[in-house]
Amino acid sequence: MTLDAAAVPNLPAAVAAPARLQPRLLSRERSILEFNRRVLAQARRDDVPVLERLRYVCIVSSNLDEFFEVRFADYLEAARRPGAAVSAEELALIAADAHALIDAQYSVFNDEVMPLLRRCNVVILNHADRSARQRAWVAQFFTRQVRPLLVPIGLDPAHPFPQVANKSLNFIARLGGKDAFGRANSIAIVKVPRVLPRVIRLPDELAGGRQAFVLLTSVIRAHLGELFTGREVEAFSQFRVTRDSDLEVDEADVRNLRHALRSGLTSRHFGRAIRMEVVRTCPTELSQFLLQQFGLPESALYRVNGPVNLGRLNQLIDQVDDDVEVPGSVPGRRLRFPAFEPAWPTNTLPPDESIFACLRERDILLHQPFESFEPVVRFLREAVYDPDVLAIKQTIYRTGSESPLMDLLIEAAHRGKEVIVVVELKARFDEEANINWAERLEAVGAQVVYGIVGLKTHAKLLLVTRREAAPGGRRLRRYGHFSTGNYNPKTARLYTDVGMLTADSDLTADSDAVFQQLASLGKTRPLRALLQAPFSLHRRLLQHIVQVEQAARAGKWARIVVKVNALTDVALIEALVNAGQAGASIDLIVRGACLLPPGAPGVTDNIRVRSVVGRFLEHTRVIYFGWGDADDEQLVYLSSADWMSRNMFRRIEVAWPVRDPQLRQRVIDECLVPYLHDKLDAWDLQPNGDYQRVEPSGPGAQQALMLRY
Repeated sequence: MTLDAAAVPNLPAAVAAPARLQPRLLSRERSILEFNRRVLAQARRDDVPVLERLRYVCIVSSNLDEFFEVRFADYLEAARRPGAAVSAEELALIAADAHALIDAQYSVFNDEVMPLLRRCNVVILNHADRSARQRAWVAQFFTRQVRPLLVPIGLDPAHPFPQVANKSLNFIARLGGKDAFGRANSIAIVKVPRVLPRVIRLPDELAGGRQAFVLLTSVIRAHLGELFTGREVEAFSQFRVTRDSDLEVDEADVRNLRHALRSGLTSRHFGRAIRMEVVRTCPTELSQFLLQQFGLPESALYRVNGPVNLGRLNQLIDQVDDDVEVPGSVPGRRLRFPAFEPAWPTNTLPPDESIFACLRERDILLHQPFESFEPVVRFLREAVYDPDVLAIKQTIYRTGSESPLMDLLIEAAHRGKEVIVVVELKARFDEEANINWAERLEAVGAQVVYGIVGLKTHAKLLLVTRREAAPGGRRLRRYGHFSTGNYNPKTARLYTDVGMLTADSDLTADSDAVFQQLASLGKTRPLRALLQAPFSLHRRLLQHIVQVEQAARAGKWARIVVKVNALTDVALIEALVNAGQAGASIDLIVRGACLLPPGAPGVTDNIRVRSVVGRFLEHTRVIYFGWGDADDEQLVYLSSADWMSRNMFRRIEVAWPVRDPQLRQRVIDECLVPYLHDKLDAWDLQPNGDYQRVEPSGPGAQQALMLRY
């Protein structure tokens, strides 16, 4: 099976005729919030260990931060433009949904998760709950560790409202009395440095047999008066502002993108304010003062029943000992998920055999986190230390601040190999780590490029060129790795992704052509097997959808199954609707935002959409097209791209076919079938945009895959 146009008979035009009926698309912003409701629902499940339930609460906080920093910020910007398609009513509805979700999050935290933690003898002690000895210890901690780093700022014409960084913790206080100079300035701001821990564990000898913690906010609150000698603290509140954090750089107007981005990283912390969080008890006069200072409307104020940043409670999760059983639970039940160790693919990659030798015989498919990511690290390590390897090329999107792969690339450059690394500097919130890696690589002689102006390089490619013995003399042979996920060993244990190691001459030649294009900016030959955005990927996906549609209209078996993180591209949605109305059976497994409303009578009857939210973050992108019973009438692609317009037209992405029949069936059996039959972690999208959880009645896909491995 090939993907050459000539090998696909009667390949249809890229765009089909419009369907007679097109559904009204769902709201992208609401769809993102609905995804976070599904994540929050994990924190309410009795079968999820209590610390993991707290972790889901923290994940919702982090997700919502990004929603306000990026998505909602863009939405507000769109609403401000003349003739905006976004109405004030729509804006108010999204804000109301966000308020309701955050209220629900704090309700789950206070009323469900915290009582369960207390039952397990894990407690967060407020000032009123602390004993005299505990208060003395906290007072000493404040004096030695906290007070020296706090600088309260009394506001007057010479002391204007300070610059408050994005998502930083701050206090506002109203003071009685007069200052040292006899003036009655009443408002003060206390900025809390990020270096201070947000969760502090009390010594065991003071904990009374429990695991006891205090929050930094509680420590400061209990001793706030000590910062204002001779003044009375009449009222106060924590507060936190979320700012627009999309890093804007005019790439066409800069000579060095890396330098421009580094200089822009500081200003990101002080973008336009989007959301203001205060505690529920914050006096109205103080909250109104803050809204005025940041130029925010009342709808941007979020009064929360607890700490203004629940995401920082990850520090508590990391500090809790998991050597106690949960009272009243199944014997042996602990506070965290049982440890899961990814399997080594022994059947396809014997631990003592050269990866190059294995790849000359067969492709190797790796399904993380059920299988180990270590073979990828070993593949690169073997290439670095193999004297016959001449060149290594790799794309980097999110690899983390510590990375064995980046260390190996640096070692390869030290050893004199030709190393070309395409570092995506504009990977949101990973810019600084990527800039640091780029500078380290350049310092040892690696060739570093930053992709294409105006496009993000999101494709996950690793290519090794090796000189090998061959009849008639030595020749060059390529080996490659393609992945749906990032080159990050940490997230490879937390995200579901599929990667493929291969020596396939078409795929590796195409990979080399993509690297040549990214480095030289020149035109490349037509790719033999890879689909590449922004060139062929979108068009070919549309062609295959039409192919399935035509089969359905001819009365043939017609099937589409797509597993992605998001589905928002209008042209792809319309093509799917057309195919469904023609009689094709379509299943979409979309983790996050999905704008296609399934199951609408007479419009999307043949389309089903489900989301799976479990222990691991679903990240795999898999595409299945079937338009007949023959082997050459079925295609399976793996891809780095979600079905969003930005991925199709504003990024460098790839999709590659799984040609080996056994591997193709394995992808179907592991990445699609279990999710279509998930009876534990699945949610079905309703025509109105709501999600309904599947009634738990059996194993989930992730549980089944963990058992398999």
